[in-house]
Amino acid sequence: MKNIHHTSVLLGGSLVSAALLLTSCGDFLDLSPENYIPIEKSISDAGTARAAVVGAYNAVQDYYDDDFTSLGVMPADNVIFNGSLSQYLQLDQNAVPTDNVITVNVYKGIYKAVNSANSIIASLGNVADPLLTAEEKDKILGEAYFIRALGYFDLARSWGGVQIQLKPTTDLDVLKGIKRSTLEQTYDQVLSDLVEAEKLLPEDAATRNRAQKSTARALRARLHLYREQWDDAERYATQVIGNDKYSLVKPYGAFFTAPFLTEESVLELTFSLNDKNNYWNLWLPASLGGQYTLKPSDKIAVLLNNPAIGGSRSTAIAGTDNNIYGRLYNTAGQGIDPAYVIRIAELYLIRAEARAKKASPDLSGAVADLNAVRRRADVPDYANTTDRNGIIQAIEDENSLEFAFEPHRWFDLVRTKRAGDVLGLTNTNFWLFPIPSSDILSDPDVEQNPGY
Repeated sequence: MKNIHHTSVLLGGSLVSAALLLTSCGDFLDLSPENYIPIEKSISDAGTARAAVVGAYNAVQDYYDDDFTSLGVMPADNVIFNGSLSQYLQLDQNAVPTDNVITVNVYKGIYKAVNSANSIIASLGNVADPLLTAEEKDKILGEAYFIRALGYFDLARSWGGVQIQLKPTTDLDVLKGIKRSTLEQTYDQVLSDLVEAEKLLPEDAATRNRAQKSTARALRARLHLYREQWDDAERYATQVIGNDKYSLVKPYGAFFTAPFLTEESVLELTFSLNDKNNYWNLWLPASLGGQYTLKPSDKIAVLLNNPAIGGSRSTAIAGTDNNIYGRLYNTAGQGIDPAYVIRIAELYLIRAEARAKKASPDLSGAVADLNAVRRRADVPDYANTTDRNGIIQAIEDENSLEFAFEPHRWFDLVRTKRAGDVLGLTNTNFWLFPIPSSDILSDPDVEQNPGY
């Protein structure tokens, strides 16, 4: 059974102002027992519906701001352990116990976000408030479907097939007896939710920190890439790339420099001085106020500092010799760095990979997309348009550099079955994280991943 922590809306006082749409969690209250939400009370009018979707985004923030990103980088080869916290060392060594603090927090945090979305989906149709227009109701419902899709996608690529719960948790025992779905069934649920999200979400407006149609299409492109459905991955990536709202910003460091929310972002999660992302603390050295727990590997530092390979992406690191540190999260003391969920650079590389791997490959198109990312980084073009294997390897390498400190590298090596070749991790059991031991103990119907 999922030990999910849920939130409910405080109805008294001021609700959510426009300035706090994605940054305030102060209007939400943990209830007792943890797994109980009185839905009929929590979402009842326009104000509480709006606050509920903010709470759902806040739940996504809670698992993305630190722990999920660490899951995506620490087990791979771009980031190494440089501190004293054993949970990061366990990830770095690919020796993750069933009670690893980070994996447990992410697992529970994702289900918290899923349940927040479930509550909106279950309740919104019953809200009759003239202040909540049909258009806004569709928008909120579409965001809930997107958040649930993102949650189950992140669960699936981290743990494989999981327990699928599509109704809000209203009783501590409601999930007992639900067996884990297969990976394909879990991805089927992600697709179903993205189809609904795309129908309901509005066409793109100025915002970049809430889901819109292009956000759903972008996640769908990623989903099809993971499922090796190359034609669909290409098609949906093309739809997002073709939207002039998004572009590869120059210089490379512009997207991770305040005030953020650049044309690079398809979706980023916003933090503020009142709702901080303290991930910078793990990356920056003591001289800048950090703990320096996570450190760029020597390998990635050399590549990023090579003008012919890393180009302007060298701005993602700083320091010299043995004191290199990452700068992607850099607002020391402020904690306003975003969590980067989807950038337009990813869509170019998704389309490049799909074009190179589909049954009738479009190698020149794949190289064109690859070079769009390389040119933004001031790296010379990749010239060979006939060597399919070479192009595929170049795309893998470019992903590693472009998203060196974002949650991509580990998941890319697992989905392409390259974790053994690149990392020496030949036991495929450890390509998935363990289900938390507390869940296994509390529910005998939950089957642990092999090897744990």
